Amino acid sequence: MYDNNIVMILLSIGKLLRSFHYAFRGIWRSFLREQNFRIGIFFSLIIVFLMVYYEVVVWEKVILILTIVVGLILELFNTVLEKIVNILKPRSHPYAEAIKDMMAGSVLLAFAGGTVIAVLIFWSYIFTF
Repeated sequence: MYDNNIVMILLSIGKLLRSFHYAFRGIWRSFLREQNFRIGIFFSLIIVFLMVYYEVVVWEKVILILTIVVGLILELFNTVLEKIVNILKPRSHPYAEAIKDMMAGSVLLAFAGGTVIAVLIFWSYIFTF
């Protein structure tokens, strides 16, 4: 009975590791193939650098990290949705175009909001004399 529990735990750990592998592979694929995702990563790294450089307080770090994560997740959703729409309606269709535009708009709003948040947070750090 004891040996059976160890086997089950090892199988569960293996399954978990495979799940992480697939997730990181998906993120890497998006990074390699999607320009907007790379742009999001680039600006996210700048924000992280600024957080470290200016020693931003914890609650501001939390807000900035949440903003980064939401923007990148929406960009991934946008990519997935575009690919699904392209599979289902490969030819131009008004609904397909509207769906893609709305999803792109949500990404734009997230990154625009994130930019405003970053400017509001870093303003006092950068322009403190």
